[in-house]
Amino acid sequence: MVTKIKFGTDGWRARVAEEYTFENVRRCAQGFAAYMLAQGHRGQTVIVGHDKRYRGEDFAAAAAEVLAGNGLNVLLTDGATPTPVISYAVVAKKAVGAVNITASHNPPTDNGFKVRDATGGAIDPAGLKKIEALIPDGIEDVKIKKLADAKADGSVVTFDAAIDYIAHLDDLIDLQPIKDAGLKIVVDAMWGNGAGWFTRLLSGGETEVIEIHAERNPIFPEMKRPEPIPPNVNVGLQAAKDHKADIFIVNDGDADRVGFGDENGEFIDQLRAYALLAYYLLEVRGERGAIVKTLSTTTMLNKLGKIYDVPVYETGVGFKYIAPKFTETDAMIGGEESGGYAFKGNVPERDGILAGLYMLDMLVRTGKKPSELLSTLFDLVGGEHYYDRIDTPFEGDKQEKIDLVMAANPKTIGGLKVTELVTIDGYQFRLEDGGWLLIRFSGTEPVLRVYCETMHGDKVDAILQDGLKIAGIK
Repeated sequence: MVTKIKFGTDGWRARVAEEYTFENVRRCAQGFAAYMLAQGHRGQTVIVGHDKRYRGEDFAAAAAEVLAGNGLNVLLTDGATPTPVISYAVVAKKAVGAVNITASHNPPTDNGFKVRDATGGAIDPAGLKKIEALIPDGIEDVKIKKLADAKADGSVVTFDAAIDYIAHLDDLIDLQPIKDAGLKIVVDAMWGNGAGWFTRLLSGGETEVIEIHAERNPIFPEMKRPEPIPPNVNVGLQAAKDHKADIFIVNDGDADRVGFGDENGEFIDQLRAYALLAYYLLEVRGERGAIVKTLSTTTMLNKLGKIYDVPVYETGVGFKYIAPKFTETDAMIGGEESGGYAFKGNVPERDGILAGLYMLDMLVRTGKKPSELLSTLFDLVGGEHYYDRIDTPFEGDKQEKIDLVMAANPKTIGGLKVTELVTIDGYQFRLEDGGWLLIRFSGTEPVLRVYCETMHGDKVDAILQDGLKIAGIK
């Protein structure tokens, strides 16, 4: 039976040895190759990389064989490489795109096939649909050049993508003050591609980097999945408390996302982290430019946009929406609720390494602790903002759930008056305090996601529970 491969936000993810097989990876690579050829890129270069999941290097080699078999030249990373480093390699090597074998923050059972365009950023939804349509139904329609032959004739060349990326960082940030600051930093690599990076970049001074979960272990012990949110970060937060660290930094499995903990070992949620990074660029570095945000991230960004007189653009959820808008507006920063942030001067792609370095730079430049920076931010935007999210499986027809949401027309949610319904991506009910409830249905599995942000900390749970009721879950 033919597996119908459906691309999601960044590409395709599936369970290893069930849908995610070498045959299906090769079919995906054939679809991407056909997409590249249709754009006139025969003979041009594509980057191929991978993460530390089970047999990642072998799946990457399989993809490279197909791209080479279709007349493309391939630069294949010489080991597991962070997604932002792979994305920057597209620009540095003047490539026309990239294939990245990674399932990012998915459970250990999964792997994935991410695709990137010539900017190093996510391919837009229309492009993903074209690639999907070009994926052949069977392996007999896949063109393959064996890796040994491809290496022999130079159509596949292995390379170290770190060299260009590290040189590029020098254009974005001065690392010496961070090295000299004497900070104690606990970094959780979540058994993934971020391992060793902060140590490599910040060694040679008074600052101490302590890494945990830095080995390769595809089953991701001590966490449900390598996603930088609680409870997956709890072991790391405790380690930061035990070491009396100034800050905790955690990257997801492919190091394009990031999470933070303060000097007390308390998690800084992704919405607060995004607002802090925007504040850093605007206030500490004095930069100006557009802010691109998804519906599911913080309204503190809208408030910062008004305070600093910069435009704020809202998109659907995912970098397939953020990256095109980021490029179109020459944005200063773009990001989403899952802890992925892109920055001006870099590729339009999440970069968990650069985001971590920027957060450290803010500590050094301001002389403030993370909790003090949050207090400064809240004073600026009118008070503390609270966020939470529930993901829950559901049974029955998704359209019936959608019809329930559309027909609900609630006057209040969590005791707060509803002021507007926005349907750019899912169903966002905006509330009188400037907060919101967002209800979204997964496009690939029977999962309902309910998110909220509010300035009333005591109403978070009530808002989320009302969201579940609106969707007919409770």
